[in-house]
Amino acid sequence: MFVTGAFAIAAGPGLSACGSTSTGSSSSSQASSQSATAASDSNDGATGESDSRKVLVAYFSAQGHTRRVAERIAQDAGGNTFEVLPTQAYSDDDLGYNDDTSSVSKEYQDQNLRDVSLRQTTPDGWADYDTVFVGYPIWWGDYASPITHFASDNDFTGKRVIPFCTSISSGLGSSAKNLATVAGTGDW
Repeated sequence: MFVTGAFAIAAGPGLSACGSTSTGSSSSSQASSQSATAASDSNDGATGESDSRKVLVAYFSAQGHTRRVAERIAQDAGGNTFEVLPTQAYSDDDLGYNDDTSSVSKEYQDQNLRDVSLRQTTPDGWADYDTVFVGYPIWWGDYASPITHFASDNDFTGKRVIPFCTSISSGLGSSAKNLATVAGTGDW
């Protein structure tokens, strides 16, 4: 059986699972190797061959933290990765949360600035994926702006979606629920 709850990882400070699935199961704190091993073991059939489920780990990572988690999930779950890249990359100055003139601060203050265009919105082979992990850093208690168009511009119908996030100072808030609302489809 594939992982059915929110994917939880206890790999260090600042790393968290987000939200819960629509079935109401809560996230748990398991070592990443145990949780991810359960996911990858479920892909092994009686003959040792992988079943037909395809896993995608899509993520936005401003400073590399979420990327490292995404790569680990993809490795352990036998999935592919897709990096959500803004058309204009964020510089270190853009990420200055304590600077009111930084891009992220402006996005926080003005919701209209959160419409961040992406280099590519839909991963190659999108229709073939059954399970999609969606990763992002937490910005002011919510998902990072660049992940918005990935969620809103793709059809998640028939896909199980497992959000995960990284955070160092903000609470998780309702980021997973908010992102599911933006997507409008899928089993989040």
